[in-house]
Amino acid sequence: MASKLMPVYLDCNATSPMEPAVQDAVLRFMAEEYGNAGSRTHEYGNIAKQAVQRARDQVAAALAVERDEVIFTSGATESNNLAILGMAPFGEQHERRHIITTALEHKAVLEPIEALRNRGFHVTVLPSEPGGYITPDSLKAALRADTLLVSVMHVNNETGVEQPINEFCGVLADHPAYFHVDAAQGFGKHNSPLRHHRVDLISISAHKIYAPKGVGALITRRRGYDRPPLVPLTFGGGQERGLRPGTLPVPLIVGLGLAADLATKHGSARQQTCAAFRERVLRGIAPLGPQCNGDPERVLPHVLNLAIPGLDAEAFMVATKELIAVSNGSACTSQSYQPSHVLKAMGLSEERMQSSLRFSWCHMTPDVDWDEVVKAVERVR
Repeated sequence: MASKLMPVYLDCNATSPMEPAVQDAVLRFMAEEYGNAGSRTHEYGNIAKQAVQRARDQVAAALAVERDEVIFTSGATESNNLAILGMAPFGEQHERRHIITTALEHKAVLEPIEALRNRGFHVTVLPSEPGGYITPDSLKAALRADTLLVSVMHVNNETGVEQPINEFCGVLADHPAYFHVDAAQGFGKHNSPLRHHRVDLISISAHKIYAPKGVGALITRRRGYDRPPLVPLTFGGGQERGLRPGTLPVPLIVGLGLAADLATKHGSARQQTCAAFRERVLRGIAPLGPQCNGDPERVLPHVLNLAIPGLDAEAFMVATKELIAVSNGSACTSQSYQPSHVLKAMGLSEERMQSSLRFSWCHMTPDVDWDEVVKAVERVR
């Protein structure tokens, strides 16, 4: 029996396909080099330890940090929680209980910050501009003497809008607040702002850069000789400098390291491929009169968030499900069918939010027959 032809996958912001070379490396360390990196008495453990160290170096090189500033985690959600909740005891001890974040953040940032609010911390949520970005002036106005932490995402998962991280670093240049950047969507695609020495903490996730799910890292950049004053959230074993105990998932870490290395080497070419694909998307769906959400000058080339006038997003996805796979928001909250808090923060109307879709692709995405997509949509509109 012939296999069913799958639609073209256009939901890479939810999770990405695995790079073939990364897949090969992960499978090898699952099937052949399966030692525990913590085993010191035999060659299996030594090979695993060396593989982890190489991956740590690859991630560190991508972000211009030292190898011991890379803490492996299960992904960006855990990294965000460790960066935010792990900072709380220091803030309480030093009477610095003010946190700044934005209305555009992922729930993996907003929810741990809300947990700290319930512990007595004061939280300032910076408003979004209509283009889906935060202004440096709003950050400057919100800073206080007791500000402990500023947590701002690098690239929005729904709109693809990049925040002005370099400008935020300038605002924070003479302030002691720790600067955390959730870079789940930007790492491996535009690393330059993340290399700024003023960014103290960076959360990354492997499955957004063509590597396996279940692994990521928290970058803990030192200020001189001082590490960010984090405390662990879990205990037992002492791995990852005591901040994230547990047996290291060597195959997944190997995949993350190789993916980071490939992104560093091929990032420019990948961006050009994605930009060309974006132009084909916009030309292809032009007959539907799409309205783009987010400042086009700030959107990375692998994402489009747009509304199709006169058509509910759910109807679009049903009409085109045999042709393309897209989403109407964050995969982490899509089961709730609630209006996007990101689009709401940007001031979009209820009608436009209900019509909005996210298209996200990568350098491995095949071409789409956009004429067929348009025909399918016009049959239901």
